[in-house]
This record gives sequence, structure tokens and C-alpha cells, in this order.
Amino acid sequence: MIDFLAAHPLVTIMGVLALGALLGQIRFGPLRFSAAGALFVGLLVGMLDPRLGEGMTLVRQLGVVLFCYTVGLSAGSTFLSDLRRQWALMVASIGALVVMAATGLAAGRALGLTPAHVSGLFAGVLTSPAIDAAQQATGNSPDTLFAYAVSYPTGVVVAMVVVVVVATRRWPGRRDNVSMAEAGIKAVSTRVTRDARIEEIPGWPSRIRMSYLLRDGQMRVMSRTDELHAGDEVLVVGMPADVNAAVGFLGYRTRHVLTENRRDVDFRRFVVSNPHLAGRALGDLDVREQCDGIVTRVRRGDLEMLATDDLVLQPGDRVLAVVPRGRLGDAQDFFGDSEAGVSQVDALTLGMGIALGMLAGAVAVPLPGGLRFSLGAAAGPLVVGMVLGALHRTGPFRWDLPHATNRILRQLGLMIFLACVGLATGPAFSSKLLTWDCLRIVLVSAGSLALGGAGLLLAARRLGLSAQRATGGFAGFVGQPAVLGYANSLVNDERIDSAYGALFALGTVVKILLVQLIALA
Repeated sequence: MIDFLAAHPLVTIMGVLALGALLGQIRFGPLRFSAAGALFVGLLVGMLDPRLGEGMTLVRQLGVVLFCYTVGLSAGSTFLSDLRRQWALMVASIGALVVMAATGLAAGRALGLTPAHVSGLFAGVLTSPAIDAAQQATGNSPDTLFAYAVSYPTGVVVAMVVVVVVATRRWPGRRDNVSMAEAGIKAVSTRVTRDARIEEIPGWPSRIRMSYLLRDGQMRVMSRTDELHAGDEVLVVGMPADVNAAVGFLGYRTRHVLTENRRDVDFRRFVVSNPHLAGRALGDLDVREQCDGIVTRVRRGDLEMLATDDLVLQPGDRVLAVVPRGRLGDAQDFFGDSEAGVSQVDALTLGMGIALGMLAGAVAVPLPGGLRFSLGAAAGPLVVGMVLGALHRTGPFRWDLPHATNRILRQLGLMIFLACVGLATGPAFSSKLLTWDCLRIVLVSAGSLALGGAGLLLAARRLGLSAQRATGGFAGFVGQPAVLGYANSLVNDERIDSAYGALFALGTVVKILLVQLIALA
């Protein structure tokens, strides 16, 4: 059986994926490993025979590239808008990494570990592509790979425990934005008691939308040039606090539900499959001219968003459009509304984006002392993905992936990566599993991660950031894909991905530098 698995590595990987998915569904108290189950099954299988982990480099690299690139695309769409909130957290993460490196060196020396051990455990507990730099800096010392193999699962377990504690908490995030997923969108039929120009209404046009307008018994779609008069009824859409402010300014909530009258004005959700719309801001699309309507909401995966002018559409988004009943067909033609149209992967832009990421990761920059710095196969695609995710499209090239496609590629890449890591590090993990060296590495790696992570989370709270953004930042600080996947399984919050992308990219750069300095200590 072992000989067969060694001769058929794809069978081995797929078997590890299947068993890992099964293990990931089992709860251990409040903890469930989810995608990280593939890592632990891979470790157990890899311990059976070293041949089972051989030749996995290319497959492992494919997995981490798919994961990091798709995360970058997702995080890039909000990174620039969130940079003002996150820059202080990014600075705090640098300090926490330096503290971790110093703590690891001091504790390692006290317990008799070599700099090669500490360099490997630092890369392992922080799940960093810096392991390549660490091996080069230590002359491919076996101590480095052994410490990496032991500290890697240690970091996963410790980080998941932290995420369980923090992800669902609600501490004051006074300087953070409200999560769109958390706040939700509501629509309120409002009786107008005063004359008002539309630009006078609180929150217009960035935080509320108005669609139905009932005046003198006639229902129609409201336009940007309309003025409201006493006696009108209008539908106000937005987050609860913004809707309440607008309704209070205009008049009062009425029991008459405007959306129940669908004789003259109707609404429907349409799938954005028109390639000319993807990657463009709603404000640049003339929905009024094309179908005499207005878009009030956009649903992306499980996230319901207000249709603001600066919201960039992605393929597969479901827009809620309010149009005259006779123009529903025009709206369908305009948006495309084809599931088949968004089920196909744009292999051209996907391949181009990943290739650019790999090229960026391969560039080596010489540093003083003979050191060399490169982003590697993880951070390179992540950074390029964030840039392309922020651009959305470049001329005819549309970089965004449909949300469902992005999630599938991300999950598949993550599990392949973790399975291959487990298979490759299993032999080194088993060789000294029950030794004093193993215990020392576990203690130093867990202690340094707990100290650095606690400092980062405390800084996030003191900076007035939400627990959810702090969780994403911690996942990026650790650099562990499984931790991000686990956080997303606990909380549906777009701030998690944004903070992860920012701190993962920055942390990778800092970690690559630190592991080389540790090795020279």
C-alpha cells in the first residue's frame, strides 16, 4: 500500500484532502480545524514513509499561489479605502514581529536551541515563505527544517485558539467602519412631511438610496433630479442608522409598504454577466438611460451592500434594480443575467495575474551583508493580486473573479498547500516527536506567538479597531492560510480579508529579513 501511494502522489494528495476534510468537521471543544485538517492528516500520513512527501514542491507551490492570489484579489478591492484605518496596525505588527524574534532568540538560548533552530521555528510558527531564506542563511541546516516542521502545526493550533476567543467578540471599534455584513441593509417606506431637495437629505448619495416614489397616487422610479414635497411617499434604503437619520429628516415611517405595489414599478435581482459592466463603478453606468431604473443593492456571496456610486461591480454580483414594469426586459439585457456567463473562468486574466505574481516573487534584491530579499511564491502573487484587485480592470482585461469562483479556487489551493506541507514535513516531525528538542521548540514557538499575538491584538483594541479587523490582522500576522479560512468560517465580515491582506504582505517582507538576522545571531 505504501509503495502504491509513493508511486501515485496524486492519489496520496487526494486521499489526504478527503480525510483532512473529514477531520476538519470534527469539533474539539470550541475548536474545529476546517481546512487545517488536511495539514494534520498530511503529517500523520507523511510520518509513514519519507517517499510520500517527495516531489510535492510544484503541487504545493500551485496551492499556495492559488490561495494567495485569490485572497489578494478579494482584499485589494478594499485595501486602499481601509489603509487609513490599518496603517497604525501595520506598524504595530512590525513591532510585534521584532518582539517575537527577540523573545525566540532569548528563550532559545536559555533552553539550548541554536540560531538555526530559532530561525526555522520563527518561519514555521508564522507560516512564512521565509523558510527558504532561513535555509539559505543557515546553510540548509537540518535543525532549521526540523524546527519548522514542529513549530508549523504548533502555530496553527495556537492561532486557531486565539481566533476562537477573538473573532466573535464585540469590543468598541470607534475608529473602524461598520461591517456591511454585520449591519445589514433595510428599506423603509417613508411619508414626507416637508419639502426638500434630494441633496439636503442626510446620507445622500453615499449612504442611502431612494427608489420608489409615490406622488398624487402615481408610482414611479425616483431620479436624482427629483425634489420631494410634503405628502410624497418614498422608499429609503441603506444601513439602519443611516436610514433612520434620513427618515427622521423627511418625516416618519408609514405602514404603507411601497414595494407591495408592483403594477407600475417592479424590482428584480439580476446577475452581472455582461463583461462590459464588470470592473466598472456603478456611478459610471447609466442605468437610468438604459432601463429607466436605479440599483439599490448589490449582493456578493453572502454580503449585501448598498449600491453606492463608487461600488465596483464584479462578475457574478446580483444587483437589485428597481425599474418600470415594462422595462424589466431591458434591465435583463443590460446586466446580462446569465449564470452560465459567469460560471466560466477567464483563464487569460487568471493566468496573466498569477504569472505576474510569480515574477514579482522571483525578483531578488541584494541586501547588505550578502543577504538577498525576495517575496517568494506566496507574497508575490498576494501583492500582485491586491494591486489588480484594486484596479479591477485594465482596458479590456478584467482582473476580478466571480465571488464563487474565487472562493472555490481559494479553498482548493489552501487544502492542496496544507496537505503537501504535512506530507513533506511529516518525516522530520516524526524523527524527534517525543524528544526534549521537540518540547523546547514547541514551548518557544507557542510562547513567542502568544506574546506577539497578544501585543498585536491589544494594539488593535487600543487603536479603536473592531475585533473582526483585529482577527483578520492577527491571521495575516501569523501568515497562516488555515487561520484565515477558520476566521471566515466563524464570522462573515469583509474587514477580515482586508486586514489579512495588508498584514500578510507587510509581514512577509519583515519575516524574510528577520529570519536571516536570527540565523546570524
